[in-house]
Amino acid sequence: MSGASMVSLVADPLTAAAWEPFGWLPVDDTDPGDGAHTLHFEWADPHLNVIAHAADEVTHTEHGLVCERMYRHDTHTQVLTTLNCDAVIAVAPAATTFSEPGDLARIRAFMLHPLDTLVLHQGTWHWGPFPLGDEPVRLLNVQGRRYVEDNASVDLTAAAGTAVEVVVS
Repeated sequence: MSGASMVSLVADPLTAAAWEPFGWLPVDDTDPGDGAHTLHFEWADPHLNVIAHAADEVTHTEHGLVCERMYRHDTHTQVLTTLNCDAVIAVAPAATTFSEPGDLARIRAFMLHPLDTLVLHQGTWHWGPFPLGDEPVRLLNVQGRRYVEDNASVDLTAAAGTAVEVVVS
């Protein structure tokens, strides 16, 4: 990250309304909204596993973590449940091109706590979740089994001229 510029973004609490541009938060089966959304896997390959992200996978600043690269899956939705510790995720709508610095304003960050569950729409750009402490965050993960074939990424510094500091303190 030496020499690159950086913009700061404060991580917000995870709420259904704030998350809506990026996916949805599952609701109780007794909620009238249950079933309004469905998972989609173009390659008919849904897969459930447990993944983890460690603190040493990203750069840290005095106030948070640095988002330098975002990822997306165009063929499937993705479900994540934070299992063991507080974490942070950054996201941007699927239509974001990251072709100009103004696109960075479309990125939002959210605080996640153990047992928070979220669904990413197909194509939603995402970074993390990454843990706030030293313990790796473990995540229950539902995504396409062939996600490696559908794992586009963008280097924010190369594409938009800057990285994003996700402020969590």
